[in-house]
Amino acid sequence: MRGIAVVNMKGGVGKTTTAVQLAAGFVARGHRVLLVDADPQGNVGHLLGMSAPHTIKELLLGTATASEVIRRDDRRPGLGVILATPAAFALETQLASTMQRETLLSRRLSGVTGFDLIVFDSSPAMNLLTYNVLLCATELVLPVGMDTMALAGARQTLNGVNEIRSLWPDRRLALTAVVPTAVSANTHASKATLQALAADAEMAGALFAHGIRQCIDLTYAAAAHQTIWEYAPASRAAEDYDALLDHLEGQRAGESRHGKEENAPRVQPSLH
Repeated sequence: MRGIAVVNMKGGVGKTTTAVQLAAGFVARGHRVLLVDADPQGNVGHLLGMSAPHTIKELLLGTATASEVIRRDDRRPGLGVILATPAAFALETQLASTMQRETLLSRRLSGVTGFDLIVFDSSPAMNLLTYNVLLCATELVLPVGMDTMALAGARQTLNGVNEIRSLWPDRRLALTAVVPTAVSANTHASKATLQALAADAEMAGALFAHGIRQCIDLTYAAAAHQTIWEYAPASRAAEDYDALLDHLEGQRAGESRHGKEENAPRVQPSLH
């Protein structure tokens, strides 16, 4: 199953917004999507106006099954959600003695069916939950705000990802999109950050140069507990996220074509 992790060690760069809009956008394109909140701040639930008796904490502790924690909303057919709450901050301590605790999430989700892909929102820290997300996902989407701290966070994130690749070489984790967020083309900060991303040897190849422009409709949509597709489908934010979806689907198609051209057998991504 395709798994897309939205990560950056810097907070406030639009991770939750991007994860939610991607999940909703893929659903609008006919995919069945599981959205997993792996950030104890629980912003996915706040944005979507959802709550649940069981969350990712219970899933990882083994006190609830995947089917028990996946929430559905009649307003959003095709979308399943696993929520998080601040109670998940305690997982680091509660799972301290658990064997192979970094791969708990992939094991807990290994039997989940009925979805075409999973989108993960992550914490702005390289903690246990983030390790679980990165070892469960197959692709990485990296939102980057238009400031030097966000750029430093992106570099720290990739350093952490490269460490995971070295420790778990059998796990596939491709950098699919580096996504500039809150872009204002007329500001020096945006121009400088975009230039720095384009000059970075690791990030340039996956750069979604179009970016996500500043758009007040994203704030209003969150306040209304709606996705941008529900609140303002004709907005420039919806247009930009639609272009990002095109980018991600194009990257996927390109990988498939590349594999066929080389006549190499494709190893299917696995959550196991």
